[in-house]
Amino acid sequence: MNNTKQKKRILTGDRPTGPLHLGHFIGTLKNRVRLQSEYDCYFIIADLHTLTTSPSKDNIKKLDQNIKDLILDYLSVGIDPKKSVIYRQSLVPEVVYLSLLFSMLTTVARCQRVPSLKEVMHDLHIKKPSLGLLTYPVLQAADILMVKGDLVPVGKDQESHIELTREIAKTFNRLYGEVFPIPKALIGEGGILPGTDGQSKMSKSIGNCIYLSDDAFTVEKKVMSMYTDPNRIKATDPGKVEGNPVFVYLDAFGKDKEKIKDYKDRYQKGTVGDVEVKKYLISVLDSFLSPIRKKRAIYEKNPALIEKILKEGTKKARLEAKKVLNEALLAMGLDPSFPSLG
Repeated sequence: MNNTKQKKRILTGDRPTGPLHLGHFIGTLKNRVRLQSEYDCYFIIADLHTLTTSPSKDNIKKLDQNIKDLILDYLSVGIDPKKSVIYRQSLVPEVVYLSLLFSMLTTVARCQRVPSLKEVMHDLHIKKPSLGLLTYPVLQAADILMVKGDLVPVGKDQESHIELTREIAKTFNRLYGEVFPIPKALIGEGGILPGTDGQSKMSKSIGNCIYLSDDAFTVEKKVMSMYTDPNRIKATDPGKVEGNPVFVYLDAFGKDKEKIKDYKDRYQKGTVGDVEVKKYLISVLDSFLSPIRKKRAIYEKNPALIEKILKEGTKKARLEAKKVLNEALLAMGLDPSFPSLG
């Protein structure tokens, strides 16, 4: 008898809209690296999701390069393609079919209640969402359930999307039989990292980010211009530590907790200036990013390996997608023998 316990499955990923930043690392990447040895991990490069906010041809032309850069970000922080499946969403067309089926089980009003929809529209100055943007949480549900994901590592701001996925899975199972697991959100311990401009979070669309691929000079420039305490005029003025991005970053990436505590005490008393604290943060971030830069440089020299990782991962994901879609169609009483797309 085989008593081997099957690993739970994780599905998470990113839109290839540009480089990943420190907020992504704290919110999800750190968790992904830790979990890939414990779980069966699928990491989706969600290129179809980019079309929900930017369907232009110019944007589509950038996707191939953005995808390569995204894979470099993954590999540089420690995601291992021998342990995990990295794949391109648009090359797994079964997910679109499954998304269509799920859309029949989801109301427009429910999609409109997803909190991040208004946030995206505000950030990108979108007055009227396309149908694709309105229903992107349904496509996201198909991404997750297509591989029967049990857990979805996300930032706190994405938790509401997983709740909609849970509702869709429950509705499908109730109507047609137990096909899908009811996935749970796995929230990163680090929370949300504020932007360098003091906004609530780092955002590629706003541009208030320190990227994992930034060189030392760029990081120094961004930190030195970083938002701190606007009410602090002179270095001798008592400063606010809570909510101050410089200290939030030190707490997230600094290893010397006693030194950080000393800086906080001195800052609150007005006995240390912003420049000194920022210079210390620069050294902390350089220590964190230096091994990531070195690993990235190694992979950049081997583009054929990047292509191989994506091709093999997409093949594995597509095999799983075909199996799960067939199971869903059979449960619904539909004919699963539709023409193969190759």
